Amino acid sequence: MGIHYLKQSKPSDERAMDDVKIRSVVAKTLHEIEQSGDQAVYEFSKKYDNYSPASFRLSDSEVEAITSRVSTSQMSDIKFAHDQVVKFAQAQRDSMLDIEIETLPGVILGHRNIPVQSVGCYVPGGKFPMVASAHMSVATAKVAQVPRIVATTPPFNGEPNPAVIAAMKLGGAHEIYVLGGIQAIGAMAIGTQTISPVHMLVGPGNAYVAEAKRQLYGRVGIDLFAGPTETMVIADETSADAELCATDLLGQAEHGYNSPCVLVTNSHQLAQNTLGQIERILTILPTADTARTSWDHYGEVIVCDNYQEMLEVANEIASEHVQVMTDRDEWFLENLHSYGALFLGPRTNVANGDKVIGTNHTLPTKKAGRYTGGLWVGKYIKTHSYQKIITDEAATRIGEYGSRLCLLEGFVGHAEQCNIRVRRYGNIDLPYGAGAPHSDASE
Repeated sequence: MGIHYLKQSKPSDERAMDDVKIRSVVAKTLHEIEQSGDQAVYEFSKKYDNYSPASFRLSDSEVEAITSRVSTSQMSDIKFAHDQVVKFAQAQRDSMLDIEIETLPGVILGHRNIPVQSVGCYVPGGKFPMVASAHMSVATAKVAQVPRIVATTPPFNGEPNPAVIAAMKLGGAHEIYVLGGIQAIGAMAIGTQTISPVHMLVGPGNAYVAEAKRQLYGRVGIDLFAGPTETMVIADETSADAELCATDLLGQAEHGYNSPCVLVTNSHQLAQNTLGQIERILTILPTADTARTSWDHYGEVIVCDNYQEMLEVANEIASEHVQVMTDRDEWFLENLHSYGALFLGPRTNVANGDKVIGTNHTLPTKKAGRYTGGLWVGKYIKTHSYQKIITDEAATRIGEYGSRLCLLEGFVGHAEQCNIRVRRYGNIDLPYGAGAPHSDASE
């Protein structure tokens, strides 16, 4: 029977039309921010978030007053999650080593890992206060030793969310702004009269935030294209049941109205039962209005004949989150190559990764997992090479090869850069523009 769909999402051409509308809105908004700076940012904040403070930036005293509203138990939980993220990020950073080697006698090559000098961390929070996103972006940037960390988040119910602000402060943000959406991304990347531009943007967001980052890429660096949440459950009847599958699908569908959620299985019975469990859970889930829309428009159930087909489907879709619950989870770990993050076994779940376990939850969407992984400490690090020649013999040897290879390509001026060093350090008399001959030093 092969691969077949018990349920499909909305057609790709409809999705494309949605993307066109979003691109137009974002382009216009960014243009106005570039033209009018703070005034445009203020107007967009008032229009989209009904929020118009005297200053979007929180002072130290304001941060202290806001975070004091976080209870002791809540702060303890926030700190626990922060510590797990920092612990894993530090281990990753420790794996990134500067190197220096002598490739030939007298020829020294190396690289240094240098942090980006300023970063803008976007923390979503207009609908749900994404406390964990502050750990993922701000705290990880601190581990990378970024000198200037700017953090922005939308107002929540008309005011700064205390838990999000506390997580930003704990994570090490140097500047905290209560500002959301396209206007936050534009202000950080383009700069305004009161906000200095950053070198890089990181953090997840809705489709408008993701598109704003896409349009600004090149002007600033970005972590990746992290749009609406996607989740995939790969399951068979040996490790998962319908209730578990339905819960893991709807647990991510509640993120927004356009969050793809896909079940891939080799069991027709499990697929049918999961559809039934989804309908049952939607009758009791408090966030059912959001989750139902995502499920109706972006939910899919794909039944395959065997594990190989399941693997092929999963690699083709390249989902952001992939929950694997089968009798061969390690096989999927070894053979899956396109995804954001893997969650292996029924004891593991995406919510743990989102909030507390320590891996970063800012992950590639829209098939970007085919060419990039998620946000991690290394995204804030630039690896720069250097080279030095410390002996006359090495200068002569490399110069002779360099001269001839430059002339092979027709670059006479390049060749002369090599030749002048052959003349100076090798005592070889070369006319201007001539290729260096083979000498004993180069044999």
